[in-house]
Formats: sequence, structure tokens, C-alpha cells
Amino acid sequence: MRRQAVRRYMTASPVVIAPGASLAEAHDVMRARRIRHLPVVREGALVGVVSQRDVYLVETLRGVDPAVACVEEAMSPDPYAVSPEAPLHEVALEMARRRIGSAVVVSRGAVIGLFTTVDALGALGALARGDSGTGGRRGAGDEAI
Repeated sequence: MRRQAVRRYMTASPVVIAPGASLAEAHDVMRARRIRHLPVVREGALVGVVSQRDVYLVETLRGVDPAVACVEEAMSPDPYAVSPEAPLHEVALEMARRRIGSAVVVSRGAVIGLFTTVDALGALGALARGDSGTGGRRGAGDEAI
């Protein structure tokens, strides 16, 4: 079997958010889109990733107003970023090693995809049944929040 690239299973064109957006806005986007991770982008460059868990944690802190607190305060500033041609097995193993739920797929400095545990399970299922086609969700929305 030939090696699979993460590009084949990633969610293409993920929704991204600005570091200055409010936590309430991030929460609303995640709920509306039924997603758990948002790449954080400033002037087109990846600067972090914020997860649903990150947002919930900060929202529960005493004195924090989600309408005022910004994504930058909750995001992980050093996201796991990979090339679209990164081997699927290496990305999945590294996500497991780091105990993280997503890898941001970057090409020429721009976010082009997101590979999540849901995408990894789709890849596992497709490969287990012998299908080397796409297993991930294609195109979550090509917009910045």
C-alpha cells in the first residue's frame, strides 16, 4: 500500500478566527459549525489554535466576560502545523504523542486545512476497508471570523 498524505483526509478550507475576536464569538462559531478547533490567523499567518475546551475553560474563570475576553487569551500559541504532503501515519502518531486533537495544514504560509481526530478516524475506517479515497470532511468553510 502506498503512503497516504494528510491532504487526502484533512478538512479543506477550515473556518479561521482572528486573535482579537471574542471568546463568545469563537464559541458561537464552533456551536453553529459543529466544530471543536479554530486555527487563529493574524494577517494571513497562523499564530495559534483555539479549541472548544480552551474556550470553555477560560469562560468558566471567575471574572471573565466571554464577550470581552479575546481568543488570543485562550489559544495555544504554538499549534502543530504540517505540510499537506506530510505522511498520514506520522501526523496521527504525533497527535497521539502530544495528546492533541488537531493539526493545522499549512502551505506557503497559509492555512489550507485542518486534520482532526474525527478526520483521523475517517482515515482509519477508510483504510481498514481498503479504500484509499478521501475519508475526511471536505471544505468546512473558507472564511475568516
